[in-house]
Amino acid sequence: MTFGSPAGSAGAHRPAPRGAARPAGRVAGTARTDAAIWTRGLTKSYGSRRAVDHLDLQVPRGALSGFVGPNGAGKSSTLRMLLGLVRPSAGRGYVLGQPVSRPDRYLHRVGAMIEGPTFHPGLSGRRNLEQLATLRGIGGWRRTRRRDRVEAVLAQVGLTERGEDRFSSYSLGMKQRLGIAAALLPDPCLLILDEPTNGLDPAGIREMRTLLGQLAGAGMTVFVSSHLLTEVEQICDHLVMINAGRMLFQGHVTDLLAAEDPRIALVPEHDADARRLTALLHDVGLRVEMDMRPGPRDPGAGHEYAPVVTVHGPEGLAADLNRLAMGAGIALRSLRSHRPNLEETFLRVTGEIDGDLLRSDPLVTIPDASVPPAGAGLDPAHSRGGAT
Repeated sequence: MTFGSPAGSAGAHRPAPRGAARPAGRVAGTARTDAAIWTRGLTKSYGSRRAVDHLDLQVPRGALSGFVGPNGAGKSSTLRMLLGLVRPSAGRGYVLGQPVSRPDRYLHRVGAMIEGPTFHPGLSGRRNLEQLATLRGIGGWRRTRRRDRVEAVLAQVGLTERGEDRFSSYSLGMKQRLGIAAALLPDPCLLILDEPTNGLDPAGIREMRTLLGQLAGAGMTVFVSSHLLTEVEQICDHLVMINAGRMLFQGHVTDLLAAEDPRIALVPEHDADARRLTALLHDVGLRVEMDMRPGPRDPGAGHEYAPVVTVHGPEGLAADLNRLAMGAGIALRSLRSHRPNLEETFLRVTGEIDGDLLRSDPLVTIPDASVPPAGAGLDPAHSRGGAT
């Protein structure tokens, strides 16, 4: 399902480029003006089930914003309310400064692709877009203007050379790109996409990532829901995370990740030194635990796991940890810092493993009453602030 606008959007206000200074917009009136999407208490109930529960959104203009949450979190219901497809049960919202109760005031400035693109399979990609442009009144009565706009969006999504091919011959990635082309026909200020990478192979995902980055880089506000958190982390500068219809986080992706728990993983050369190293680091005030993690083994080792001592602390502690181990006669086979990525953060915050969101490097804690509980932090006497 794709959305666009009739003619008359040429004079629409264009958002500021990505990276431009944006007012905080904490006052209600200011927020509606300075945010592409702004809601307070937005709620949608279906009978006794509350799909969206008092959601407060504030998506800045000119941002490439990711919208994430487990299946059933309320993402699609939220997008439908923003596009005027369903009415909120409670609360209020504004899109491009206009109330969601009056979608006729802003839909001509919004492009959207919801639930995948739908086109006539027997027509070419170009002909499908020309028909949509005619139905939406794009270019007014001048046919040349419509054709020019169609050619422009085909070039924008990289389908110019395949424009005369039938839609039925397109790959899934090409169909998704044509759907985005249809959403771009009215030259929107705001583009809303629901799972644009759904079903794409790695090459298609990479193409979609490049396309969305180019659109946002040109100043368009892009609000995209996705399950592919690695992609969201790579391309989005703003994030909205919900679960069970409620807000969990919104803001810059870097702010979310910076608040997470950095760790340093130490693997002793000899497995027998793991418990001694754990106790040593605990004694200097560190929060530490011993885990089992898949690791490279010698052919005659007899098992496939190596004990890993995990220290919760910043990368700057790595040099001190190495010196402490050496001072105790413990040789380290590896020492690696790790900051949780968006996928790990999502799983921790939501408490769920959803679909393809599986932790690729699981930590299996060894319960052991002989290992002391975690400490509070590194004793200043042992900290030199070095880094490896």
